[in-house]
Amino acid sequence: MPFVHRSQILGIKAFYFSLFCNAHDHADYQKIKFVFLKNYSVLCGMFFKTASRINPQTGKLSIYYRLVENSRNILGGIYQRNIMAVGYMDEVSTEELHRIADGLNERISGQVSLFEDSDKVKSYIDNLYTRLVKENRIDRVHESRKKLSEGDWQRVDMNSVENKDVRELGAEWLCLQTLKRLQICDYFTDIGWSDRDRDLALAHIVCRTVYPASELKTVRYMQENSSICELLKIDPKSVTKDQLYRISHRIFAQKDGLETHLSRKTNELFDIQDKIYIYDLTNTYFEGAMRDSEIARRGRSKEKRNDCPLIVLALVVNVEGFIKYSAIYEGNKADCVTLGAMVDKLSISTAKRTDKTVKPVVVIDAGIATEDNLKMLVDKGYDYVCVSRSSLNKYIVAEGTLPVTVFDHRKRPIELVHVQTPDATDSEYYLKVTSPTKTLKETSMYNQFCARYEEGLALIVKGITSKGGVKKYDKVNQRIGRLAQKYPSVHKLYDIRLEKNEKDICTSMTWDKKEQATLDKENSYGVYFLRTSLKETNENLVWTVYNCIREIEATNRTLKTDLDLRPIFHKTDDASQAHLHLGMMAYWVVNTIRHQLKNEGITSDWRELVRVMNTQKCVTTTMKNDKGQQISIRCCSKPETKAALIYKALKLEAAPFIRKKSVVLKIEPKENSNFDLLKDTG
Repeated sequence: MPFVHRSQILGIKAFYFSLFCNAHDHADYQKIKFVFLKNYSVLCGMFFKTASRINPQTGKLSIYYRLVENSRNILGGIYQRNIMAVGYMDEVSTEELHRIADGLNERISGQVSLFEDSDKVKSYIDNLYTRLVKENRIDRVHESRKKLSEGDWQRVDMNSVENKDVRELGAEWLCLQTLKRLQICDYFTDIGWSDRDRDLALAHIVCRTVYPASELKTVRYMQENSSICELLKIDPKSVTKDQLYRISHRIFAQKDGLETHLSRKTNELFDIQDKIYIYDLTNTYFEGAMRDSEIARRGRSKEKRNDCPLIVLALVVNVEGFIKYSAIYEGNKADCVTLGAMVDKLSISTAKRTDKTVKPVVVIDAGIATEDNLKMLVDKGYDYVCVSRSSLNKYIVAEGTLPVTVFDHRKRPIELVHVQTPDATDSEYYLKVTSPTKTLKETSMYNQFCARYEEGLALIVKGITSKGGVKKYDKVNQRIGRLAQKYPSVHKLYDIRLEKNEKDICTSMTWDKKEQATLDKENSYGVYFLRTSLKETNENLVWTVYNCIREIEATNRTLKTDLDLRPIFHKTDDASQAHLHLGMMAYWVVNTIRHQLKNEGITSDWRELVRVMNTQKCVTTTMKNDKGQQISIRCCSKPETKAALIYKALKLEAAPFIRKKSVVLKIEPKENSNFDLLKDTG
């Protein structure tokens, strides 16, 4: 029999129903019904398929049933698709089996049955249909469309309409879909985590991404502001800060595995070939003494918080900003001594590269580019691009080379020229970079430092010449030393002379500015040198590769500012490291979203994206109808224009659900005779 679409079944059923009406006796009725069942079961899209098996309950050979659907593929061919395993139905007759299949097809297609079925058949239809819906085996889009077309009309009391339980939805839904796209859920499941811990970890990462705060504030946010618990089907009242502390430590314990998984997954999603690695270190500070800590140390803070204990975070990122490797070090760790561990870790992933003809390039800053580190990179099969640690005093422009002018992102000119030095090897390439804008900036800073330094010298002179001022020779030298420590870049440009008497009392102080040193200093402003081991290179290539270092600067800025990694308020090393790692997990979500949006021309920072997405809310509206029923509707607001554009650019669903409706019959309270008696007696 040829394949017939489901939309034609209703007409066929009507035809056979007319035959039933014209049947003269019971025999004719049974005959027509048998023909109908036989043909209709073939026409239906869903039917039972059988196989002989040993029933483990009876130990006898029985028939095992599966629900199978006829479908048409894109080429027009018909094929069968297994829908669901049903099991053994020994007590069901052939005719009842046909009616169960028919009933399921009628229920799915929204048609009305023309026959009155037995209780046993109805029970099977209801149970199997419930399983199909619960296990998402069927598509019920037609039912929602039918309801929308028919409408749901109610007469309600407008004065009873209330909105409550309003929650933030847009940013949470965006981040949760991104985590699922990165298959973090599958990772936690594969390593044996329970559903509760997996969902709690996802909720903690999402909250850290959209609302970076302490665990105590995060619990309040989950319970009072966010819809993340509703999205993950977690009872918000059951979440405590201790549970969040525990799950943070469990996530940190999987640091290496998560980094490997996320690095591989992002490469697959966005077809990334890791050819350039950028390595840099940053630090953050503690709000506390951290006396018992093994990693909190005092050192040079990049936030100018030298008064606080520090912790160092080392990162390797690719040109797209995705983290390839991370490590946490003591706060006084020198930048240059951390490169070796990074290279060893990175070599494991680079050994799996398919294209081994091209060496990976490591981009580093001047603080890491010691001679030993550069030699180590070359010995281990890497090329490098870095800023030269020292200014080249003796260099000449390479023969046949002309200056090349490039422009930065603000369209400001920068001059590049290939230079050679007597000490350079044949494998090294030096590029002189001259930036007029940088020259103006450094000149302004230089003049400001000189002015402040001379003001400090004038105060020392005032102390020498004033009554009650500092005049002792040793004390005056101490003041000069403290001033030199404050302005080290300009102190060496001054020649200071002190005169004292036989009592070691300073009588005068004069100073002069060294002309040659000042001239050399001014000529060096706006000029620095890039150094690389790349072969067959040119000015534009070296400049382009080095500027990839801006990506790790943006990464550190996002981690510290948008994701609030600074300062750290935790009091133990384990909690501090878990805090930093949770921030990096949130950064994976942020960078995945922003990388896709950049390709679509949306370059907003993360805080702006969160603000836009938070315009989408989830709200419950309640009202009373004329039947005394309480109607409750839980729905997601429609995304605003900007939020809708973000969903479209990321190819994500705009809402987790459209609406959920419940109707509760109002129960009138019974009269309390005892209360009435008390009221009457006064």
